[in-house]
Amino acid sequence: MFKDIDTFLAFITSKKTSMKSHPDDFKRLINDLGNPQWQLKCLHVAGTNGKGSVTNYLRSILQQAGYRVGTFTSPHLIVHNDRIRINDVYISDEELLSIANEHDQFWKDYDLSMFEIDMVISILYFLRQRVDYVVYEVGMGGRLDPTNIIHALASVIVNIGLDHMEYLGDTLDKIAYEKAGIIKENGLVFTAEDKP
Repeated sequence: MFKDIDTFLAFITSKKTSMKSHPDDFKRLINDLGNPQWQLKCLHVAGTNGKGSVTNYLRSILQQAGYRVGTFTSPHLIVHNDRIRINDVYISDEELLSIANEHDQFWKDYDLSMFEIDMVISILYFLRQRVDYVVYEVGMGGRLDPTNIIHALASVIVNIGLDHMEYLGDTLDKIAYEKAGIIKENGLVFTAEDKP
């Protein structure tokens, strides 16, 4: 149990890793929760540059159409809470701490990164708040990214460049393969890439 938001943020910051030793723990936790992400209507955004802008464009378009829209982005720009938003309003300290404490045993039982903990909290928060849509921004790559547990209505790949080559591969083809991993069978795909 975390006594206050600062205690939780100190804990989660200590979990800040790109690649970890137990990559299956996240999927096990999501399965143990009953795959709650499948209850959300999601859009998924990947690419080298422009993911955040496209995520915000999609949120704005849906919000202007009258929908309640959750967004999940990283890294945070100002405060940790701005990773998880509804209609561009950050999750409150109270709500973040409430969800963290309701599920504090998970953080002990599973070896999760900060990004994975944020992902779990975002799913639970968006369900609790009954959003109409969620736009998830990929953290890195796509195929193996924790956000790829969602079943997106549409996937967007903004562009592909030579980034995170130590994890994604040393050629554009290898990196494209990783980013294309967010594409779902029978799902819609949009891209700004002109080289398929």
